[in-house]
Amino acid sequence: MNKKALIGRYVVLALSVVLIIVLVYFMFFNSKPVEIAYSNDVSGDNQGLIQRIEAGNISALYIESYRVYALKGDASQKEIEAFYNNPTKKATYVAAIDYRTDFKEYLENLRDKQEGVEGGTVTVPQYVFNDPNSGVNLSSLIFPILALILCAIVVFIIFRQNASSNRQALNFGKTKARLNMNVSVRFTDVAGAEEEKEELKEIVEFLKDPKKFLALGARIPKGVLLVGPPGTGKTLFAKAVAGESNVPFFSISGSDFVEMFVGTGAARVRDLFDQAKKNMPCIVFIDEIDAVGRQRGSGLGGGHDEREQTLNQLLVQMDGFEKNEGIIIMAATNRADILDPALLRPGRFDRQIYVNVPDVKGREEILKVHSRNKPLADDVSFKILARMTSGFSGADLENLLNEAAILAARANRKVIIMEDILEGINKVIAGPQKKSRVVTDSDKRITAYHEAGHAIIGKLLENCDDVQEVSIIPRGMAAGYTLTRPDNDDSHVTRNKLIDMITMMLGGRAAEEIVIHDISTGASNDIERASNIAKKMVTQWGMSKAIGNMYLGGDKEVFLGRDYGTTHSYSEDLGGIIDNEIKKILDDCYKRALDILQKNRKIMDNMVKVLFEKDTIYTEEVNMLFDGKSAEDVIAFIDEKQAKKETYKKDGFKSESVKVNIVPEMPESQKSESEASEKTQEGAEDNTFEKPQAVEEKVEEKAEKQEEKPSTATVEKRASATRKTTSSAAKKPAGKKMSDSEKKEDGKDKE
Repeated sequence: MNKKALIGRYVVLALSVVLIIVLVYFMFFNSKPVEIAYSNDVSGDNQGLIQRIEAGNISALYIESYRVYALKGDASQKEIEAFYNNPTKKATYVAAIDYRTDFKEYLENLRDKQEGVEGGTVTVPQYVFNDPNSGVNLSSLIFPILALILCAIVVFIIFRQNASSNRQALNFGKTKARLNMNVSVRFTDVAGAEEEKEELKEIVEFLKDPKKFLALGARIPKGVLLVGPPGTGKTLFAKAVAGESNVPFFSISGSDFVEMFVGTGAARVRDLFDQAKKNMPCIVFIDEIDAVGRQRGSGLGGGHDEREQTLNQLLVQMDGFEKNEGIIIMAATNRADILDPALLRPGRFDRQIYVNVPDVKGREEILKVHSRNKPLADDVSFKILARMTSGFSGADLENLLNEAAILAARANRKVIIMEDILEGINKVIAGPQKKSRVVTDSDKRITAYHEAGHAIIGKLLENCDDVQEVSIIPRGMAAGYTLTRPDNDDSHVTRNKLIDMITMMLGGRAAEEIVIHDISTGASNDIERASNIAKKMVTQWGMSKAIGNMYLGGDKEVFLGRDYGTTHSYSEDLGGIIDNEIKKILDDCYKRALDILQKNRKIMDNMVKVLFEKDTIYTEEVNMLFDGKSAEDVIAFIDEKQAKKETYKKDGFKSESVKVNIVPEMPESQKSESEASEKTQEGAEDNTFEKPQAVEEKVEEKAEKQEEKPSTATVEKRASATRKTTSSAAKKPAGKKMSDSEKKEDGKDKE
């Protein structure tokens, strides 16, 4: 219900209450004169009017057509004047008379008739006589007239409300677009996408100064399609363009066009553009355009349904017989691959802008934007947070800082510290901690060895990122987790890196087999992710010698009605080879994981002891274990660190109080020595690891080229992003570039 209808209902209710009060007043509280008989032929105490007059009990009379209003005999002159002004209210008695009765003559002859009465004379009351033909006294009808007027007003409003409802029922063809004349969003509110800004600034400049472009024969793009993963700021970009241009901004969702009535969508499209023409120049923004712009002919039987009519009308309005110069159509979707080709041609959506997840620099800028109204401690480093949030979208980063603010408020702190933000990262990635969950010692032991297996392999393999956190505290659906931190963002992933990542994913299952001589269901997610990576290596990325450089990712999702199943671009014989290659990759990686963990059993046992005692360890503790420190030494170090933290909390928050938990990694000299000592143990027996000299050389090379180190993007997400990219733009080679939107799950191993 809209605001006007609500106000109308309140007005009707108020008038109804007033009417009821007036009627009740007239019925019960309005003083009425006592009705008496006109004739004197009344016995007992109930005297008639004539009898009361002759007895001297009447002081004033008011005679009209059919009634006589009488005032009691002891009334003062002031009361008599008030009586004549409003006889119907002030009268004491009222008697009905025949208009033919000559009452005036009776009063004139009354004195002569009563002169012989013993004891004196009768006082004839004062009187006012209205001619019977003069009409009625309007003063006596004022309240009934008001009541009738109120009734008429109430009835009028009720009918108007019903008519408005009927009009609304018939106005389903009107657009539901919301018009905003003053958009407050600016480009300064959008961070992490400088190239996208430059593309959109051209539109702003054209709207402000079109002569500069028209002089060169250029035309403004009629439509701009913003494509990208959810949460990357597509809608925010559209608002920023409207705010910078200072033009009217129409916003509507694609699902607002189509309803159950036939022709509703097309009618709303026409009405939308009619409204836009009245406010030119303006911007029309259609969010989630894939709801109405899906490829035609995809319905069951390829019929002409309501959605297709809406799309046809939209195509005509964007570039048809009518010119819509001054109307810029902006749309957003994360499913550009399913849009109709006619919608994407030049003249409609001339420009497609891909809004990807931000890189390291972009994430840092976005964090600064979303932290404007939040008090932060001195220890908060946006550079460190940007490195740790690889794959996070703008919405994820905003949610991260919001979670951190909630955690700080929960702890009754006045500022947000680094520890709050780190916990917010874990909440966004894996969910909140479930410390209250009852976990048996058996499950805890399996989880500890499982996560230790991931952490050890991730630490030892060159292409895996540094281990940031290992925990056996349940989060979300995971019984434990291992988080890694990428050094930077990159779009290319090598085969060796993929093999190392699969090996790390299978490290949990390998640790279970080594220690408990059995396997559990906790590795289901690891196996699923590893299998997806291996499958894409063989079928999409050409990383199998048996298959070669062939793209076999023909398992396409199809529209219902076009096909009823999936299609395969390879034969059954080739399918068997593919299955064997996938299995070979997984088996080799699993065997490799078993070998690594068996050679580092002591480190794994010590890590499990620490996890049993403290539940969670970080980079610094992991490095200490690989330096040969015992579990007792690491536990003592954690206790000391926790004591320092508590001291800082009592004395006031300082940078050092939090930075103890975010030490990125140990010094390179120590790290090289640690890696060299551990890989020396395995060099002669396992070809997986290189000799100490080679390791030292690689560590030095890594120190020199730290900025070029590959990221730890989760490949299953990268793979999905790659497939989406190649399906929408077939010109890009498969497996080369992957979306950073998939990196936020990197290093997370769910149980």
